[in-house]
Amino acid sequence: MISLKEISKDNIEDVLALKVGDDQKSFVSTPGDSLAQAYVYPENAYPFAVYDDDTPVGFIMMGYYEVKGYYTLWKFMIDKRYQNKGYGREALKLGLEFVKKRFDPEDIYTGVVLGNTVAKRLYESVGFVDTGLVEGGMEEMRMVYQ
Repeated sequence: MISLKEISKDNIEDVLALKVGDDQKSFVSTPGDSLAQAYVYPENAYPFAVYDDDTPVGFIMMGYYEVKGYYTLWKFMIDKRYQNKGYGREALKLGLEFVKKRFDPEDIYTGVVLGNTVAKRLYESVGFVDTGLVEGGMEEMRMVYQ
């Protein structure tokens, strides 16, 4: 059973231990770096640990991007030990549900590092499409909530 859990003193060490493969490090932030951003933007960042029952398998952070005035999938990673098992798609759906239920926006955005075809395919599989904007080495994608 995949779930999102708030990060607390009880699971922080497990979350900080999550890692991606060496070939993915240029595509994603570490959970520690992401949590530092969440600390600085507490009103706009919504970080969660991704769990399979009692096992932490990933990290997701939803957010609100004030400069552009929209909600985002800000950070996302599945630990290298748990990739290719369907956790990513399920965790992504839960993160999108969280934003929809809490804020009810019409759409949500994300950015994908150029060349990260695996993430791009995953995002497309849940409804994200390219906006055509490339900024800072990232392709912008948008999903309209149904």
